[in-house]
Amino acid sequence: MPESNTNDPRNRIDAIRHRVQTRLGALSGRSRLVLMATTALVGIGLASVAVTAAVNGHDPKPATVAQATDQKARTEAAQRADRAQRAAPKPAATAKAAPKATKAAVKAAPKPAVTRKAPAPKPKPKPAWVSPMPGAETTSCYGMRWGVLHAGVDLAKPAGTPIRAVHAGTVFSAGWAYSGYGDSVVIDHGNGYLTHYAHMSRHAVHIGQHVVAGQVLGYEGATGDAQGPHLHFEVHHGMWNQVNPAPYMRAHGVNLGC
Repeated sequence: MPESNTNDPRNRIDAIRHRVQTRLGALSGRSRLVLMATTALVGIGLASVAVTAAVNGHDPKPATVAQATDQKARTEAAQRADRAQRAAPKPAATAKAAPKATKAAVKAAPKPAVTRKAPAPKPKPKPAWVSPMPGAETTSCYGMRWGVLHAGVDLAKPAGTPIRAVHAGTVFSAGWAYSGYGDSVVIDHGNGYLTHYAHMSRHAVHIGQHVVAGQVLGYEGATGDAQGPHLHFEVHHGMWNQVNPAPYMRAHGVNLGC
């Protein structure tokens, strides 16, 4: 016979009934009635328990175990949450704003150096008097030569060197105007003096033109009575009244080498 389940209420009822019937056989009249009534009440109570268990679909004892398990799981979950909360890192403290600079500190702070642009150098004023051929070699000075007056100063550089006005003035003549001088230019300086530039290869100004000191009048050549390229330079105190150019130009700060 298979082993009965003692936890089943119905089996417990059958066992109690069997014990009661066994004892009833040994009792007499009244005692039997009392025991039968007690047995009936116990049976009704056990039956009610069995019916309730059948309706709910489970034994009361397993429900109690499930509740205890659920309560334990909740307790453990609460403990884990508490540990996690305590282990969570505290939020980092926000950096404090830098203190504002005090008025004294602002006053004490050195001011940035202000760089100023150096003023552009002023152009040097052009000299009022210049050499007719700067850097040229002096080949002949004013004076007697071969029994004839050499009425000027000869200056030599390579052919084509620019010839410049020694001072501001107006062009009095330009071209082949005078015998023996070749292509030449005469400048009237307005102070009673004129300067004459002879033997040019070509001239670069025209009559009546105003010129300034250092302006190109023409280019060195060997036109007229010339043995080679050079400039024959004369100073006239009134036209055809030649004077020594060397002291006159020296008086105006220009050395002709004589």
